[in-house]
Amino acid sequence: MANDVISIKGLCKTYRKTEVLHDFRLNVGRGHICGLIGPNGAGKTTIIKILAGILAPTKGEIEFYGDTNLDENRKRMSFMIENPMIEGGLSAYENLMYIRYLRGYPDKGRIDEVLELVGLSDTGNKKAGKFSLGMKQRLGIGMALLTRPEVLVLDEPVNGLDPEGIVEVRRILQKLSHEENVTILISSHLLSELSELCTDFSIINKGNLIENISREELHDKCRSHITLRTDDENRTAALLEKVLNIKAYKVMPGGEIHIFEHLDDIGGISQAVFSNGLTILKLCEEGTSLEDYYISKVGDLNE
Repeated sequence: MANDVISIKGLCKTYRKTEVLHDFRLNVGRGHICGLIGPNGAGKTTIIKILAGILAPTKGEIEFYGDTNLDENRKRMSFMIENPMIEGGLSAYENLMYIRYLRGYPDKGRIDEVLELVGLSDTGNKKAGKFSLGMKQRLGIGMALLTRPEVLVLDEPVNGLDPEGIVEVRRILQKLSHEENVTILISSHLLSELSELCTDFSIINKGNLIENISREELHDKCRSHITLRTDDENRTAALLEKVLNIKAYKVMPGGEIHIFEHLDDIGGISQAVFSNGLTILKLCEEGTSLEDYYISKVGDLNE
């Protein structure tokens, strides 16, 4: 699509005759926050390294901003892959100054802006080697932000962080997306960590794409609801609206109807359907947690 800043089609990677990535595809829209989700070893870092130009794909097509000139367009992007490359003997300011020199970025004032953005403006001369893990991750994000990238690609930036650190990283990324319209691709091995941050999710396991899904679709699938299937879905939908005054429902492929209100009145719904001459083929309350949904897609994470 014209508004996609990253487009991946049929991406494969083989190491020594072992295919570690198979037919991966993904589109990331401008201004979106896309979560690349999968257990350790799923292929997330391989995808990000290919996007960054560190690894060459075995086959597949990649476009940035609708263009196949990847090296030129990478100048509009920043990557933080695995652990941030932080010099422990330097302060946060000095680390950013070093990156500024390294990349030839002219705006020295940008350093103070970035330190404020990532919550490190009060660290003074404290050496980065004495920072907490959360502070190091925030500094790594700051280093990636220094040159004002349009796209930010982050590999496991919340890995190992405590809940407070995860919330702080989320806050920074949400601010970047909402206030500066930065497009973000972020990987994690836990769906729950990114469930309230991302607009879209790409679930991958053992090098295979499992599902690309929007946040709205994900929440609909995990939302508690009554599942109803009868011998006439159109009459049933009309009954829900006109007789029971139910508006929050969705007709699914295959004819099932998911009802998102009156969850405590499954008996009343059953009686109304039966009284109007419809045959009930399925009627039950369903729903799942985000964690259970994720495990259902990638399998037992403890295997």
